[in-house]
Amino acid sequence: MNKAALNMQSDKRQTIVDAVIESRSSIRAFTAQEVPKDEIMQILRVASRAPSGTNCQPWKVYVLRGKNRADLVDKICRVHDQIYADSLIGAKYLEEYDYYPRKWFEPYLARRRQNGYALYALLGIEKGDKARMHAQHQRNFRFFDAPIGMIFTIDRNLGHGSLVDCGMFLQNLMLAAKSRGIDTCPQAAWNHFGRIILPHVGAGPNEMLLCGMAIGYANGNAPENSLLTPRVPPESFTTFLD
Repeated sequence: MNKAALNMQSDKRQTIVDAVIESRSSIRAFTAQEVPKDEIMQILRVASRAPSGTNCQPWKVYVLRGKNRADLVDKICRVHDQIYADSLIGAKYLEEYDYYPRKWFEPYLARRRQNGYALYALLGIEKGDKARMHAQHQRNFRFFDAPIGMIFTIDRNLGHGSLVDCGMFLQNLMLAAKSRGIDTCPQAAWNHFGRIILPHVGAGPNEMLLCGMAIGYANGNAPENSLLTPRVPPESFTTFLD
């Protein structure tokens, strides 16, 4: 094959990869259409090619379907409602690592607020409407109606670098799914409920809850799925040192 043909193939691959990355978004409303087990396994196989320090491959995945998924949803939603009624109960459910900062600061606070305001505007939820905010937050714990829920864990004895490895694995998973027309929503919301989730999935004593993920096919009629979050230009976060 000549150089021109090789360059054309390279450009085509680049275009395909870019399109998959740029079309991925966090979906917050799914249809009931099932995702075949074989497809899930193919996605996980591709995702496992993510790099990791010394190739330790620190991720562990629990795939919840059917009754098992429904039972976990019921358990967490019940506790979530209890916390809404009495916030002191929330002290019993703490995440093992700080996904978010304990105190928000700029420019991250403004980005967080913009994301929340944009989502609630699409859903018609007004500021101060605590009941609807609670109901929307609980959509996380229903996997946004996706037929597949995933729970990810990591051995708590590993170092912080393994969290970076798992992040690359999660990105691979989401892109492999998107390339097959399957949508996802990574979810840190589950992290507070490790004491319920880990026994439910049969995790070992050294496992720490990393996050959850909803997987399925997007509901094209849901207004929240039209949300397109902005990105700052690379000039704002990049420094070239020649």
